[in-house]
Amino acid sequence: MKIIKYPKQSDYQALLTRPTQDIAVIEQRVAPILYRVKTEGDIALRDFALTFDKVHLESIEMPSIEIEKAASLLSDDLKQAIHQAYKNIHKFHEAQKSTPEKIETMSGVTCWRKTVGIDKVGVYIPGGTAPLFSTVLMLGIPAQIAGCREIVLCTPSNHPAILYAASLCGITKIYRIGGAQAIAAMAYGTETVPQVYKIFGPGNQYVTAAKMLVNKEGIAIDMPAGPSEVAVYADDSANPAFVAADLLSQAEHGIDSQVLLVSTSEKIIEAVNEELTKQLAVLPRADFASKALENSQAILVENQEIALALLNDYAAEHLILSIENAEEVSEKIYQAGSIFLGNFTPESAGDYASGTNHTLPTNGYARAYSGVSLDSFVKKITVQHITKEGIQNLGKTIIEMAEAESLDAHANAVKIRM
Repeated sequence: MKIIKYPKQSDYQALLTRPTQDIAVIEQRVAPILYRVKTEGDIALRDFALTFDKVHLESIEMPSIEIEKAASLLSDDLKQAIHQAYKNIHKFHEAQKSTPEKIETMSGVTCWRKTVGIDKVGVYIPGGTAPLFSTVLMLGIPAQIAGCREIVLCTPSNHPAILYAASLCGITKIYRIGGAQAIAAMAYGTETVPQVYKIFGPGNQYVTAAKMLVNKEGIAIDMPAGPSEVAVYADDSANPAFVAADLLSQAEHGIDSQVLLVSTSEKIIEAVNEELTKQLAVLPRADFASKALENSQAILVENQEIALALLNDYAAEHLILSIENAEEVSEKIYQAGSIFLGNFTPESAGDYASGTNHTLPTNGYARAYSGVSLDSFVKKITVQHITKEGIQNLGKTIIEMAEAESLDAHANAVKIRM
């Protein structure tokens, strides 16, 4: 990793720039894919599968027999691990349920909100170089708890762990399509793939661009997101081997991932760099990780105040605080997707099985977006009930305001009741 010592605040923006391509260029490539799927349906999906994935799709929908036999293809240890992760994630998200509370704003006027699951949701799981069955749990479980009536899964992968996780979450409709064309299929619907109302899931910059484009047409998405990233804030209490392992755990995602180390200790930065070299040498995905490290840096700062200012500017997807008083310091972090406290809380725990959701805002979107939660899969509908007494109490206020806005029919709708 490159080491940057005591940068000026005016240099932060350049230092913290993510390694992303020009979104306008990507959208120009993605738009024709969306159009073809919208206008040609399954024919376009089969054509793109052959062109991009070199796969001839006889059947776009995954046969149920393949889903059912997935369990027999996994080891008992892996199935047990998936079940434990399912249990923890379910417990954390189940606790996010809220009970409607009726509020009487004035005598005879009662308002409340009810929660309903989004009727149809789509989950995208990329093929890529890693079978992300953990993401199936992260998206399928809250959809299941929310009571979404239809959960559609699109993935070019037929990895049995993906199919097994899907079956645990009650997902029975799985389609063998990937890339921007999968997003288009769920957004517009085809002869085979049903249209959904909201699309979830990670992907490369083409998938992200596709999600952003269909969002402009009224299809909801979980969030704009890009390549995975982690920032680690470490002081002299940190374990350099742990820090290096955390940095590499994100760097191995892909060459466009980014990792960031911020520290007040030059000694720690040097020790972490040494550990990176050691651990990288034996990492199976070393090629990906080493490329990602080229986009990454270690920043030496003078004090904690500067470190926190820099980290809040960065708004990391994952932020690890390998420092003393980590929980206390975390109260000063207001821009991050998810925070991991202390030397024994690796980011991998959140990725898989601690219970929190790993679908998080990247590329600085943590400044305005939250990670996926149960709320992502529900709508809040307001309800109100006004009695005869209530309209007498509230009526004059409504009439006064409506007439001041020159909306006499609004005022009359109250007057006629009084």
